[in-house]
Amino acid sequence: MAKATKKASKRVTNETKGRIVAAAWKLFYQYGYNNTTIDDIVEESNTSKGSFYHYFSSKDDLMGSLSYLFDEKYEELAETMDPALSPAEKLILMNRELFLMIENTVSVSMLSQLFAAQLTTMSEKHLLDPDRTYYKLLRQIAIEGQSQGLFRDDLSVNDITKSYALFERGMMYDWCISSGNYSLCQYSEKMLPLFIAGLTK
Repeated sequence: MAKATKKASKRVTNETKGRIVAAAWKLFYQYGYNNTTIDDIVEESNTSKGSFYHYFSSKDDLMGSLSYLFDEKYEELAETMDPALSPAEKLILMNRELFLMIENTVSVSMLSQLFAAQLTTMSEKHLLDPDRTYYKLLRQIAIEGQSQGLFRDDLSVNDITKSYALFERGMMYDWCISSGNYSLCQYSEKMLPLFIAGLTK
C-alpha cells in the first residue's frame, strides 16, 4: 500500500511540475520570455504560486526545464513506439518527433538561451543528466541494435548513446547560430541516416 501511495504521489508531483513547464514554454513561445510573468505561468498551468516556487526558485530557473519537456515526449514515445521498428528506425522516429516539437513550440532564441544557460551556469547540466528518459531510451536502443548484430560491436553502448546525443545537440546548436534559417526536421532527414550508417556494421 505504501509503495502504491508513493507512486501515486510521485505521479501527481510529475504532473504538476509538467503542467508548469509546459505552460511556461508555451507562453515563452507565444509572447516571449521577457513578456511572460510568473502569474501568467501559474494561470496558464492552473496551479498556484506555492506550487511554482516549490519546483522553481525563479522564472530564470525554468530555462533548464526544457529537457523535462523533451523527456515527457520521450516517455510518450516509449509507450507508443512500434516494437517492430528496427533500432535505426527508432532513432529516426525519436529525432523527428523531437525536432518537430522544437520547430513548433520552441523559438530559436529560447533554445539558444537554454544552451547559453547550460554553458555558463554552475548548476546541474540538465541536458547531460544520464538519468533522463532520453538517455535511458537511447541506451535501450543501442543495446537492442548490438544484440541484433546491427550496430558495430567495436563501439560500446555508451559510445553509441553519446555520439547520437552529440549529433542531435550539434544539429540544434547549428540551427540556433544559423538563426533557424532552415528546417531542422528536413535537414536532419538527410543527415541522420548518414550518421546512423556509421554506427552500423
